[in-house]
Amino acid sequence: MNAFLRTAAVALALGSVFALGACAETNTSVSTGAYIDDAVITTKVKTAILEDPALKVMQIQVETYKNVVQLSGFVDSPAMVGRAGTVARSVEGVASVTNSLIVK
Repeated sequence: MNAFLRTAAVALALGSVFALGACAETNTSVSTGAYIDDAVITTKVKTAILEDPALKVMQIQVETYKNVVQLSGFVDSPAMVGRAGTVARSVEGVASVTNSLIVK
């Protein structure tokens, strides 16, 4: 019985290592924790844009990858392009902003 428990413990330990390794970050993907962090940043940026009285537009799309925020979509003026970038940069956790907004 003792050998069985030892074998079961080793199998459980190896299974845990492989399971945790599956969640690790690779060059082409992010870990589960980083994905959640990016989702939180995206939500905060979207909220900040919607709450800003100079913007309040739903045409701005926000995507985040490894704390880098990308803004895309259409706005009414060049001032709105700059303002959206400033608002996005002010959100905690944002490393940088790629502003791809287009004036319509």
